[in-house]
Amino acid sequence: MQIARMHVYEVRPRKDKRCVDLISDVLPFGRLWYDKPDDAVGYAQFYSRSHNAEIRVYDAACNVIETHEHAGDFMCSFVYLA
Repeated sequence: MQIARMHVYEVRPRKDKRCVDLISDVLPFGRLWYDKPDDAVGYAQFYSRSHNAEIRVYDAACNVIETHEHAGDFMCSFVYLA
């Protein structure tokens, strides 16, 4: 039995107060920059479409203001050509 790994993402305001960072250890570069928090959440949901994910949105005071849970619902299908 294999336990599915949950992806955890954090959407945090940038220190320069311009836009937001999407942070996770499952991203290839560790951090991505977005104009709006909704864009970062959308990318995290898409990137983790085959895994369970928790996406936390933080405010400038480091308080969680939103939490999104995404159930990995993408199933890989194969087409066999004979």
